[in-house]
Amino acid sequence: MFPMDSGKLLKEPPNYFSRQLFVRFSLLVAICLVSGLPVLSFAQEKKPPSPRVKPRPLARGVHASTAGAIEKGLKFLALNQNRDGSWTDRVGRKVHMTYRGTVAPHVGVTGLAGIAFLAHGVLPGQGSAGYVMKNGRKVTFCEVLEKALEYVISRVSAANGFISANGSRMYSHAFATLFLAEAYGTGSYRDTDRMKRALKSSIRLIVNAQNPEGGWRYRPGAQDSDMSITVCQMMALRAARNAGIEVPSGTIDKAVNYVKKSFVPGVGAFTYQLGLEFRGVHSRWTPALTAAGVTTLYSAGEYDAFQINEGLRYIWRERPLRGEARYTFDYYYFQYYAVQAAFQKGGSFWQRWYEAIRQDLLLLQEAGGQWTDLVGSNYATAMASIILQYPNQYLPITEN
Repeated sequence: MFPMDSGKLLKEPPNYFSRQLFVRFSLLVAICLVSGLPVLSFAQEKKPPSPRVKPRPLARGVHASTAGAIEKGLKFLALNQNRDGSWTDRVGRKVHMTYRGTVAPHVGVTGLAGIAFLAHGVLPGQGSAGYVMKNGRKVTFCEVLEKALEYVISRVSAANGFISANGSRMYSHAFATLFLAEAYGTGSYRDTDRMKRALKSSIRLIVNAQNPEGGWRYRPGAQDSDMSITVCQMMALRAARNAGIEVPSGTIDKAVNYVKKSFVPGVGAFTYQLGLEFRGVHSRWTPALTAAGVTTLYSAGEYDAFQINEGLRYIWRERPLRGEARYTFDYYYFQYYAVQAAFQKGGSFWQRWYEAIRQDLLLLQEAGGQWTDLVGSNYATAMASIILQYPNQYLPITEN
Protein backbone atom coordinates (compact mmCIF):
# COMPACT_ATOMS: atom_id res chain seq x y z
CA MET A 1 0.00 0.00 0.00
CA PHE A 2 1.13 3.59 -0.46
CA PRO A 3 2.84 4.98 2.65
CA MET A 4 1.44 7.05 5.45
CA ASP A 5 2.56 10.36 3.98
CA SER A 6 -0.28 10.11 1.45
CA GLY A 7 -2.67 10.73 4.33
CA LYS A 8 -3.66 7.08 4.80
CA LEU A 9 -2.92 5.10 7.96
CA LEU A 10 -1.78 1.51 7.94
CA LYS A 11 -4.66 -0.60 9.14
CA GLU A 12 -2.49 -3.66 9.75
CA PRO A 13 1.26 -4.10 10.15
CA PRO A 14 2.95 -5.32 6.99
CA ASN A 15 3.52 -9.05 6.66
CA TYR A 16 7.28 -8.73 7.10
CA PHE A 17 6.88 -7.07 10.53
CA SER A 18 6.04 -9.16 13.53
CA ARG A 19 3.21 -7.71 15.57
CA GLN A 20 5.60 -7.09 18.45
CA LEU A 21 8.01 -5.20 16.22
CA PHE A 22 5.18 -3.12 14.81
CA VAL A 23 4.08 -2.11 18.32
CA ARG A 24 7.65 -1.11 19.19
CA PHE A 25 7.93 0.88 15.97
CA SER A 26 4.65 2.70 16.68
CA LEU A 27 5.84 3.53 20.21
CA LEU A 28 9.11 4.91 18.83
CA VAL A 29 7.22 7.13 16.39
CA ALA A 30 5.02 8.44 19.20
CA ILE A 31 8.09 9.25 21.32
CA CYS A 32 9.66 11.10 18.40
CA LEU A 33 6.53 13.13 17.81
CA VAL A 34 6.24 14.11 21.49
CA SER A 35 9.92 14.93 21.88
CA GLY A 36 10.25 16.80 18.60
CA LEU A 37 12.77 14.36 17.16
CA PRO A 38 12.62 13.84 13.37
CA VAL A 39 10.60 10.94 12.02
CA LEU A 40 11.58 9.31 8.73
CA SER A 41 8.97 9.94 6.03
CA PHE A 42 7.97 6.98 3.92
CA ALA A 43 8.43 9.21 0.89
CA GLN A 44 12.12 9.61 1.67
CA GLU A 45 14.56 7.27 0.04
CA LYS A 46 15.82 4.43 2.15
CA LYS A 47 19.08 2.56 1.95
CA PRO A 48 19.19 -0.28 -0.58
CA PRO A 49 17.25 -3.27 0.75
CA SER A 50 19.22 -5.98 2.46
CA PRO A 51 19.39 -9.22 0.45
CA ARG A 52 16.59 -11.57 1.31
CA VAL A 53 17.10 -15.08 2.49
CA LYS A 54 16.03 -17.16 -0.47
CA PRO A 55 12.55 -18.55 0.23
CA ARG A 56 11.55 -22.10 -0.48
CA PRO A 57 9.38 -22.27 -3.62
CA LEU A 58 5.71 -23.07 -3.09
CA ALA A 59 5.89 -22.43 0.64
CA ARG A 60 2.46 -20.84 0.93
CA GLY A 61 -0.87 -21.68 -0.50
CA VAL A 62 -0.13 -23.15 -3.93
CA HIS A 63 -1.84 -26.50 -4.43
CA ALA A 64 0.43 -29.42 -5.33
CA SER A 65 -1.47 -29.98 -8.56
CA THR A 66 -0.67 -26.39 -9.54
CA ALA A 67 3.06 -26.67 -8.91
CA GLY A 68 3.66 -28.74 -12.03
CA ALA A 69 1.76 -26.26 -14.21
CA ILE A 70 3.80 -23.36 -12.85
CA GLU A 71 7.06 -25.22 -13.43
CA LYS A 72 6.06 -26.04 -17.01
CA GLY A 73 5.13 -22.43 -17.65
CA LEU A 74 8.42 -21.08 -16.32
CA LYS A 75 10.38 -23.65 -18.31
CA PHE A 76 8.53 -22.56 -21.45
CA LEU A 77 9.58 -18.98 -20.73
CA ALA A 78 13.16 -19.97 -20.00
CA LEU A 79 13.42 -21.90 -23.27
CA ASN A 80 11.93 -19.02 -25.25
CA GLN A 81 14.07 -16.22 -23.83
CA ASN A 82 16.15 -14.47 -26.48
CA ARG A 83 19.93 -14.34 -26.24
CA ASP A 84 19.81 -10.67 -25.20
CA GLY A 85 17.52 -11.50 -22.25
CA SER A 86 14.27 -10.32 -23.86
CA TRP A 87 11.14 -12.18 -24.86
CA THR A 88 9.41 -11.76 -28.21
CA ASP A 89 5.70 -11.11 -28.69
CA ARG A 90 3.44 -8.82 -30.64
CA VAL A 91 4.35 -5.16 -29.98
CA GLY A 92 1.26 -3.24 -30.96
CA ARG A 93 -2.15 -2.12 -29.86
CA LYS A 94 -5.76 -3.20 -29.77
CA VAL A 95 -7.91 -2.32 -32.76
CA HIS A 96 -11.61 -2.85 -32.01
CA MET A 97 -11.80 -6.48 -30.84
CA THR A 98 -8.42 -7.64 -32.14
CA TYR A 99 -4.74 -6.87 -31.51
CA ARG A 100 -2.35 -5.68 -34.18
CA GLY A 101 1.38 -5.22 -34.09
CA THR A 102 4.83 -6.41 -35.06
CA VAL A 103 6.38 -9.54 -33.57
CA ALA A 104 9.61 -8.32 -31.95
CA PRO A 105 11.49 -8.27 -28.64
CA HIS A 106 9.00 -6.81 -26.17
CA VAL A 107 10.30 -4.91 -23.13
CA GLY A 108 6.90 -5.01 -21.38
CA VAL A 109 6.56 -8.76 -21.79
CA THR A 110 10.15 -9.11 -20.60
CA GLY A 111 9.22 -7.24 -17.44
CA LEU A 112 6.22 -9.50 -16.83
CA ALA A 113 8.23 -12.65 -17.50
CA GLY A 114 10.84 -11.46 -15.02
CA ILE A 115 8.13 -10.88 -12.42
CA ALA A 116 6.88 -14.44 -12.99
CA PHE A 117 10.33 -15.76 -11.97
CA LEU A 118 10.49 -13.46 -8.95
CA ALA A 119 7.07 -14.79 -7.93
CA HIS A 120 8.60 -18.28 -7.91
CA GLY A 121 11.16 -17.30 -5.31
CA VAL A 122 13.97 -16.82 -7.84
CA LEU A 123 16.38 -14.09 -6.74
CA PRO A 124 19.25 -12.49 -8.65
CA GLY A 125 22.58 -14.03 -7.73
CA GLN A 126 21.18 -16.54 -5.25
CA GLY A 127 21.23 -19.90 -6.93
CA SER A 128 18.36 -21.51 -8.75
CA ALA A 129 14.79 -22.54 -8.07
CA GLY A 130 14.75 -24.49 -11.34
CA TYR A 131 16.51 -24.92 -14.66
CA VAL A 132 16.16 -25.98 -18.28
CA MET A 133 18.50 -27.62 -20.76
CA LYS A 134 19.02 -25.16 -23.60
CA ASN A 135 21.35 -25.84 -26.53
CA GLY A 136 22.98 -28.61 -24.54
CA ARG A 137 23.65 -26.38 -21.53
CA LYS A 138 21.99 -26.17 -18.12
CA VAL A 139 20.40 -22.73 -17.73
CA THR A 140 19.13 -21.89 -14.26
CA PHE A 141 16.10 -19.74 -13.56
CA CYS A 142 18.46 -17.36 -11.78
CA GLU A 143 20.40 -16.85 -15.02
CA VAL A 144 17.16 -16.26 -16.89
CA LEU A 145 16.13 -13.61 -14.36
CA GLU A 146 19.49 -11.83 -14.43
CA LYS A 147 19.50 -11.69 -18.24
CA ALA A 148 16.00 -10.18 -18.18
CA LEU A 149 17.15 -7.52 -15.72
CA GLU A 150 20.15 -6.68 -17.88
CA TYR A 151 17.93 -6.30 -20.93
CA VAL A 152 15.42 -4.02 -19.22
CA ILE A 153 18.13 -1.83 -17.71
CA SER A 154 19.76 -1.54 -21.13
CA ARG A 155 16.50 -0.16 -22.55
CA VAL A 156 16.25 2.73 -20.07
CA SER A 157 16.76 5.93 -22.05
CA ALA A 158 19.68 8.02 -20.82
CA ALA A 159 17.83 11.11 -22.08
CA ASN A 160 14.57 10.82 -20.13
CA GLY A 161 14.25 7.38 -18.48
CA PHE A 162 11.68 6.01 -20.95
CA ILE A 163 11.91 2.21 -21.16
CA SER A 164 11.00 1.25 -24.70
CA ALA A 165 11.91 -1.14 -27.51
CA ASN A 166 10.52 -1.54 -31.01
CA GLY A 167 7.97 1.21 -30.58
CA SER A 168 6.53 0.04 -27.27
CA ARG A 169 4.64 2.58 -25.22
CA MET A 170 3.72 3.49 -21.65
CA TYR A 171 2.16 0.09 -20.91
CA SER A 172 5.53 -1.54 -21.45
CA HIS A 173 7.34 1.20 -19.57
CA ALA A 174 5.14 0.57 -16.52
CA PHE A 175 5.54 -3.22 -16.51
CA ALA A 176 9.30 -2.91 -17.03
CA THR A 177 9.52 -0.37 -14.19
CA LEU A 178 7.44 -2.63 -11.95
CA PHE A 179 9.91 -5.44 -12.66
CA LEU A 180 12.88 -3.24 -11.74
CA ALA A 181 11.16 -2.12 -8.54
CA GLU A 182 10.29 -5.66 -7.49
CA ALA A 183 13.82 -6.87 -8.20
CA TYR A 184 15.36 -3.89 -6.41
CA GLY A 185 13.10 -4.59 -3.44
CA THR A 186 14.70 -8.02 -3.00
CA GLY A 187 18.11 -6.41 -2.40
CA SER A 188 19.75 -9.27 -4.28
CA TYR A 189 21.00 -7.73 -7.53
CA ARG A 190 24.79 -7.60 -7.77
CA ASP A 191 24.90 -3.96 -8.93
CA THR A 192 22.35 -2.29 -6.69
CA ASP A 193 23.48 1.25 -7.50
CA ARG A 194 23.09 0.68 -11.24
CA MET A 195 19.60 -0.74 -10.77
CA LYS A 196 18.65 2.12 -8.47
CA ARG A 197 19.75 4.70 -11.05
CA ALA A 198 17.70 2.95 -13.74
CA LEU A 199 14.67 2.67 -11.46
CA LYS A 200 14.81 6.29 -10.32
CA SER A 201 15.11 7.43 -13.93
CA SER A 202 12.08 5.40 -15.04
CA ILE A 203 10.04 6.60 -12.05
CA ARG A 204 10.97 10.20 -12.83
CA LEU A 205 9.62 9.67 -16.36
CA ILE A 206 6.27 8.49 -14.94
CA VAL A 207 6.03 11.40 -12.51
CA ASN A 208 6.88 13.94 -15.21
CA ALA A 209 4.49 12.35 -17.72
CA GLN A 210 1.42 12.69 -15.49
CA ASN A 211 -0.97 15.12 -17.16
CA PRO A 212 -3.36 17.68 -15.63
CA GLU A 213 -6.17 15.10 -15.43
CA GLY A 214 -4.02 13.11 -13.02
CA GLY A 215 -3.55 10.16 -15.38
CA TRP A 216 -1.37 8.89 -18.20
CA ARG A 217 -1.77 7.90 -21.84
CA TYR A 218 0.16 5.93 -24.46
CA ARG A 219 3.05 8.38 -24.78
CA PRO A 220 4.86 10.69 -22.35
CA GLY A 221 3.53 14.21 -22.74
CA ALA A 222 0.00 13.24 -23.78
CA GLN A 223 -2.67 15.60 -22.49
CA ASP A 224 -5.43 13.00 -22.15
CA SER A 225 -5.56 9.87 -20.00
CA ASP A 226 -7.12 6.44 -19.78
CA MET A 227 -7.78 4.12 -16.86
CA SER A 228 -5.81 1.17 -18.16
CA ILE A 229 -2.50 2.96 -18.62
CA THR A 230 -3.00 5.03 -15.47
CA VAL A 231 -3.36 1.92 -13.33
CA CYS A 232 -0.15 0.42 -14.78
CA GLN A 233 1.80 3.55 -13.85
CA MET A 234 0.34 3.63 -10.34
CA MET A 235 1.34 0.03 -9.65
CA ALA A 236 4.90 0.81 -10.75
CA LEU A 237 4.96 3.89 -8.50
CA ARG A 238 3.67 1.88 -5.58
CA ALA A 239 6.30 -0.84 -6.01
CA ALA A 240 9.08 1.74 -6.27
CA ARG A 241 7.90 3.55 -3.16
CA ASN A 242 7.69 0.26 -1.27
CA ALA A 243 11.31 -0.36 -2.28
CA GLY A 244 12.41 2.99 -0.86
CA ILE A 245 12.37 5.20 -3.96
CA GLU A 246 10.88 8.64 -3.40
CA VAL A 247 7.55 9.26 -5.13
CA PRO A 248 5.80 12.61 -4.65
CA SER A 249 2.61 12.29 -2.63
CA GLY A 250 0.93 14.78 -4.95
CA THR A 251 1.44 12.44 -7.88
CA ILE A 252 -0.34 9.65 -6.03
CA ASP A 253 -3.16 11.88 -4.80
CA LYS A 254 -3.91 13.21 -8.29
CA ALA A 255 -3.90 9.70 -9.74
CA VAL A 256 -6.22 8.32 -7.03
CA ASN A 257 -8.61 11.19 -7.71
CA TYR A 258 -8.56 10.35 -11.43
CA VAL A 259 -9.35 6.70 -10.72
CA LYS A 260 -12.24 7.60 -8.42
CA LYS A 261 -13.71 9.98 -11.00
CA SER A 262 -13.59 7.15 -13.55
CA PHE A 263 -16.13 5.11 -11.58
CA VAL A 264 -19.64 4.81 -13.03
CA PRO A 265 -22.23 4.79 -10.21
CA GLY A 266 -25.12 2.42 -10.68
CA VAL A 267 -23.05 0.15 -12.90
CA GLY A 268 -20.25 -0.65 -10.49
CA ALA A 269 -17.57 -0.39 -13.16
CA PHE A 270 -14.72 1.93 -14.10
CA THR A 271 -14.81 3.78 -17.40
CA TYR A 272 -12.01 3.93 -19.95
CA GLN A 273 -11.70 7.72 -20.24
CA LEU A 274 -13.08 10.86 -18.66
CA GLY A 275 -14.56 13.66 -20.69
CA LEU A 276 -16.32 11.44 -23.20
CA GLU A 277 -19.74 11.57 -21.54
CA PHE A 278 -22.56 12.60 -23.83
CA ARG A 279 -26.06 13.01 -22.45
CA GLY A 280 -25.14 10.86 -19.47
CA VAL A 281 -23.50 8.10 -21.51
CA HIS A 282 -19.98 7.30 -20.32
CA SER A 283 -16.98 5.98 -22.18
CA ARG A 284 -16.91 2.17 -22.37
CA TRP A 285 -16.35 0.13 -19.24
CA THR A 286 -15.11 -3.46 -18.93
CA PRO A 287 -14.38 -6.08 -16.27
CA ALA A 288 -10.64 -5.62 -16.95
CA LEU A 289 -10.76 -1.88 -16.31
CA THR A 290 -12.83 -2.46 -13.18
CA ALA A 291 -10.49 -5.10 -11.75
CA ALA A 292 -7.61 -2.70 -12.38
CA GLY A 293 -9.47 0.17 -10.71
CA VAL A 294 -10.30 -1.86 -7.60
CA THR A 295 -6.71 -3.08 -7.29
CA THR A 296 -5.41 0.46 -7.54
CA LEU A 297 -7.69 1.77 -4.79
CA TYR A 298 -6.65 -1.07 -2.52
CA SER A 299 -3.00 -0.35 -3.30
CA ALA A 300 -3.48 3.31 -2.42
CA GLY A 301 -4.93 2.40 0.97
CA GLU A 302 -8.45 3.48 0.01
CA TYR A 303 -9.98 0.51 1.81
CA ASP A 304 -13.22 2.28 2.67
CA ALA A 305 -13.88 3.62 -0.83
CA PHE A 306 -17.40 2.61 -1.84
CA GLN A 307 -16.14 1.88 -5.36
CA ILE A 308 -14.28 -1.20 -4.13
CA ASN A 309 -17.19 -3.40 -3.08
CA GLU A 310 -19.32 -2.28 -6.01
CA GLY A 311 -16.43 -3.03 -8.34
CA LEU A 312 -15.89 -6.48 -6.83
CA ARG A 313 -19.54 -7.34 -7.34
CA TYR A 314 -19.27 -6.18 -10.96
CA ILE A 315 -16.17 -8.24 -11.81
CA TRP A 316 -17.65 -11.35 -10.20
CA ARG A 317 -20.83 -10.92 -12.20
CA GLU A 318 -19.17 -9.98 -15.50
CA ARG A 319 -15.98 -12.07 -15.40
CA PRO A 320 -14.98 -13.44 -18.82
CA LEU A 321 -15.43 -17.07 -19.76
CA ARG A 322 -12.50 -19.45 -19.99
CA GLY A 323 -13.25 -20.17 -23.64
CA GLU A 324 -12.56 -16.54 -24.56
CA ALA A 325 -8.93 -16.59 -23.42
CA ARG A 326 -7.20 -17.57 -26.68
CA TYR A 327 -9.21 -15.17 -28.82
CA THR A 328 -8.92 -11.94 -26.83
CA PHE A 329 -6.17 -9.56 -25.76
CA ASP A 330 -7.49 -8.82 -22.27
CA TYR A 331 -8.45 -12.12 -20.62
CA TYR A 332 -5.09 -12.49 -18.86
CA TYR A 333 -4.87 -8.75 -18.25
CA PHE A 334 -8.21 -8.96 -16.45
CA GLN A 335 -7.21 -11.99 -14.39
CA TYR A 336 -3.86 -10.38 -13.48
CA TYR A 337 -5.62 -7.49 -11.76
CA ALA A 338 -8.62 -9.50 -10.56
CA VAL A 339 -6.47 -11.92 -8.58
CA GLN A 340 -4.84 -8.97 -6.81
CA ALA A 341 -8.21 -7.40 -6.02
CA ALA A 342 -9.56 -10.72 -4.73
CA PHE A 343 -6.45 -11.29 -2.61
CA GLN A 344 -6.88 -7.87 -1.01
CA LYS A 345 -10.53 -8.58 -0.30
CA GLY A 346 -9.56 -11.85 1.34
CA GLY A 347 -11.85 -14.36 3.02
CA SER A 348 -14.30 -16.43 1.04
CA PHE A 349 -14.18 -14.03 -1.92
CA TRP A 350 -10.47 -14.70 -2.36
CA GLN A 351 -10.85 -18.44 -1.87
CA ARG A 352 -13.63 -18.74 -4.45
CA TRP A 353 -11.87 -16.50 -6.94
CA TYR A 354 -8.48 -18.19 -6.77
CA GLU A 355 -9.91 -21.68 -6.98
CA ALA A 356 -11.97 -20.73 -10.04
CA ILE A 357 -9.08 -19.12 -11.91
CA ARG A 358 -6.70 -21.89 -10.85
CA GLN A 359 -8.94 -24.51 -12.43
CA ASP A 360 -9.43 -22.43 -15.57
CA LEU A 361 -5.70 -21.87 -16.05
CA LEU A 362 -4.90 -25.54 -15.57
CA LEU A 363 -7.39 -26.35 -18.34
CA LEU A 364 -6.09 -23.59 -20.61
CA GLN A 365 -2.42 -24.57 -20.40
CA GLU A 366 -1.11 -26.19 -23.56
CA ALA A 367 1.06 -29.29 -23.84
CA GLY A 368 4.27 -27.27 -24.21
CA GLY A 369 3.63 -25.47 -20.92
CA GLN A 370 2.42 -22.21 -22.47
CA TRP A 371 -0.77 -20.20 -22.37
CA THR A 372 -1.82 -18.20 -25.44
CA ASP A 373 -3.83 -15.13 -26.42
CA LEU A 374 -3.78 -12.52 -29.20
CA VAL A 375 -0.72 -10.73 -27.80
CA GLY A 376 1.34 -13.91 -27.73
CA SER A 377 2.31 -16.99 -25.78
CA ASN A 378 5.14 -15.38 -23.81
CA TYR A 379 2.82 -12.63 -22.57
CA ALA A 380 -0.02 -15.00 -21.66
CA THR A 381 2.36 -17.47 -20.00
CA ALA A 382 3.97 -14.76 -17.90
CA MET A 383 0.57 -13.48 -16.79
CA ALA A 384 -0.80 -16.94 -16.00
CA SER A 385 2.33 -17.84 -14.04
CA ILE A 386 2.08 -14.69 -11.92
CA ILE A 387 -1.62 -15.34 -11.24
CA LEU A 388 -1.12 -18.94 -10.17
CA GLN A 389 1.75 -18.01 -7.84
CA TYR A 390 0.00 -15.12 -6.11
CA PRO A 391 -0.67 -17.09 -2.89
CA ASN A 392 3.10 -17.50 -2.42
CA GLN A 393 3.44 -13.77 -1.68
CA TYR A 394 7.09 -13.77 -2.72
CA LEU A 395 6.73 -10.47 -4.58
CA PRO A 396 7.42 -7.41 -2.42
CA ILE A 397 4.32 -5.73 -3.84
CA THR A 398 2.12 -8.42 -2.20
CA GLU A 399 3.46 -7.51 1.26
CA ASN A 400 0.83 -4.98 2.24
